[in-house]
Amino acid sequence: MPELRRLSSRQVAALAGLAPFDRQSGNTSRPGRCPDGRPSVRRSLYLAALTIARSGKGDFAATTRRLRGAGKPFKLAIVATMRKLLITLNAMVKNNTKYRNA
Repeated sequence: MPELRRLSSRQVAALAGLAPFDRQSGNTSRPGRCPDGRPSVRRSLYLAALTIARSGKGDFAATTRRLRGAGKPFKLAIVATMRKLLITLNAMVKNNTKYRNA
């Protein structure tokens, strides 16, 4: 994703297809869906989040465990971990370029 470091965390998550959007009309109250996005980025983040969740080690795995302990579905916990991975990566790239260009 060449847009990393130039966009906010919300914009990066939406670009990757990890931001839930409501598509509702009338009185329906369905949960938001994460449509579209870049398939290659989503696939890579999914495999990374799945590996992290299965290993059970680290801060990202703790996020998955916390959500599962709160009764959230497995896929929701994985998508939340994917989003946290991407936002952390974006912050790391922003900080690294700030110091490199100084």
